[in-house]
Amino acid sequence: MTTLQCPPRMSTLDRYLAVWIGIAMAAGLLLGRMIPGLNTALDKIQIDGVSVPIALGLLIMMYPVLAKVRYDRLDTVTGDRKLMASSLVMNWVVGPALMFTLAWTFLPDLPEYRTGLIIVGLARCIAMVIIWNDLACGDREATAVLVAINSVFQVVMFAVLGWFYLDILPGWLGLEQTSISASPWQIAKSVLIFLGLPLLAGFLTRHYGERAKGREWYEEKFLPKIGPWALYGLLFTIVILFSMQGEAITTNPLDVARLAIPLLLYFVLMWGISFSVGAAIGLGYPRTVAMSMTAAGNNFELAIAVSIGTFGVASGQALAGVVGPLIEVPILVGLAYLSLTLRKRFKARTDTTVSA
Repeated sequence: MTTLQCPPRMSTLDRYLAVWIGIAMAAGLLLGRMIPGLNTALDKIQIDGVSVPIALGLLIMMYPVLAKVRYDRLDTVTGDRKLMASSLVMNWVVGPALMFTLAWTFLPDLPEYRTGLIIVGLARCIAMVIIWNDLACGDREATAVLVAINSVFQVVMFAVLGWFYLDILPGWLGLEQTSISASPWQIAKSVLIFLGLPLLAGFLTRHYGERAKGREWYEEKFLPKIGPWALYGLLFTIVILFSMQGEAITTNPLDVARLAIPLLLYFVLMWGISFSVGAAIGLGYPRTVAMSMTAAGNNFELAIAVSIGTFGVASGQALAGVVGPLIEVPILVGLAYLSLTLRKRFKARTDTTVSA
């Protein structure tokens, strides 16, 4: 069985990824600002409430990475009780509670934005985290399992936690109460499209690719050919997302700045706490990265969809959801590189478990 090293020799695309992401964000914002009606036209390209351009970009982004997962190793992840328990606590206890605290601390006078941020905190990441984990040389199999578990919890717990953090807890604390409308089907649909389809495609590609040509051919010949498409899909998604919301973002700079502060703190704190926990309990570098990136990221598509469906496309809640990826993308790219810098602090033996 071949062993791939991480990080591999970087291509030009990989080496300047932060630059390409910055250009994609700027291009999207400029397109949305300079072309009248572009956001409306793009928003109309949807099926059953799902944006086709964004879905296309995310599927292209996720498929190559999920095709790299060694599905025959998943049992080694599910048997790691420390990883499973820590991830569940970080994602479904610490994450929502932290965002609730930050939203009320920094936006006590802006209920629409505050509610939007709390919704972002409830939508656990099942898409882009796979890219961030790969950039930081995290455990792909662990990430695949964690996002799958988050998907199940998302379907079951999203509406329940929304009710708790927007209605029940504020009532207990004597704060303003609100509510959201999120059907189980709406949440399940997001999970099935943005995780289920690329996960199935990745599994079938590896299964039949290895059966036909063997693992060595699959990992040394096939995967390098499809690998760059993950970043193409990421850049395409960023351009589309920011062009759809470019006008809203550029016409409300002060509002964006106020939203950016708690979001910035949220992403950094979630990553930092998770990374510290993983190191403290001895998960090793690859799985510590998988847990920290999974905990720090959010499912912006679901958060935006719920905000628009409940409060309207022009609402402050929807704008808060849109600003989420504006802050998340550059911050998590930076945290991925910071993870690589901290990698040398782990024992050398942990590097041997990296699956790349």
